[in-house]
Amino acid sequence: MTRILARVRPDPYVVALLLVAAAAALAPVRGEPAHVLDQAVKAAIGFLFFLYGARLSTTAAWDGLRKWKLHGTALATTFVLFPLLGLACSVLVPAVLPQSLYAGVLFLCLLPSTVQSAITFTSLAGGNVPAAICGSSFSNLLGVLVTPLLVGLLMTGGNGGFSGQGARDIVLLLLVPFCVGQVLRPVVGECIRRHAKVLGLLDRGVILAVVYVAFSGGTVSGVWQQLSPAGIGVLVVVDGALLAAALIGTALLARWCGFSRADRVVLVFCGSNKSLASGLPMASVLFGGAEAGLVVLPLMIYHQMQLIGCAWLARRFARQAAEPVGVA
Repeated sequence: MTRILARVRPDPYVVALLLVAAAAALAPVRGEPAHVLDQAVKAAIGFLFFLYGARLSTTAAWDGLRKWKLHGTALATTFVLFPLLGLACSVLVPAVLPQSLYAGVLFLCLLPSTVQSAITFTSLAGGNVPAAICGSSFSNLLGVLVTPLLVGLLMTGGNGGFSGQGARDIVLLLLVPFCVGQVLRPVVGECIRRHAKVLGLLDRGVILAVVYVAFSGGTVSGVWQQLSPAGIGVLVVVDGALLAAALIGTALLARWCGFSRADRVVLVFCGSNKSLASGLPMASVLFGGAEAGLVVLPLMIYHQMQLIGCAWLARRFARQAAEPVGVA
């Protein structure tokens, strides 16, 4: 029983996100303080993407080009297969899934892969860790540009289509800081590595602030009245189905492509994981006010599911790798 509970134990950071969301529901920020906090959070998001750019090793990514088939397949899974799955979920609207929550499901499907989680799960499963580093780096490098473009292309009709203000924010708050971080990486990289723990706390603090602002907007405007326990239950089922489809699809695709076992592990985890660290700040920039709160809800649920599901799967892969040849 203890082992079962350990497997389903929620990630402490996800618990913190949920507590902040609850705090925003009970004590939202309003009026002028809300405007000031929103501007402060946007400035912090710019700094956050500067750090993302300074951390990602472009050299390591280019060194991994020899695995072009694996990386290309992973990117196609992230930015082609997942968006198609998201569009397929539109058949659930409005009978099963409200339009407001469907926007969040589609946004989830347009995000890049995680970096840390994909690498950690690959290592635990005995996969090709250097390839996982390269693949997740490629995904995040492209995601800063590709995700906003996909949002502008696919999320129209009031569900995230581009405006002049939105395009300007994307450039100033996401692309420019990220590119500056990449350029200055040789200068600031060592300092960032030395202070990785403090900066990691800053990362998480900014994302918690993003959640508080987004959920406060939802509370003030009354959008949470649109949700019901049944609606949340449906969202959990939809997210679970997406994760299952991604895990099964990447496993089958890896075998069809003839990848080695170590590379199959990379495709499964890089192809199925979605980045909470990139997704929440992006949502704050791409979506306005109350809408952002509903949009990030499917991502928060999916993130917890992928941690539980992929941790179990990584342990399973590790046990299989440890079995002697010929053992059933």
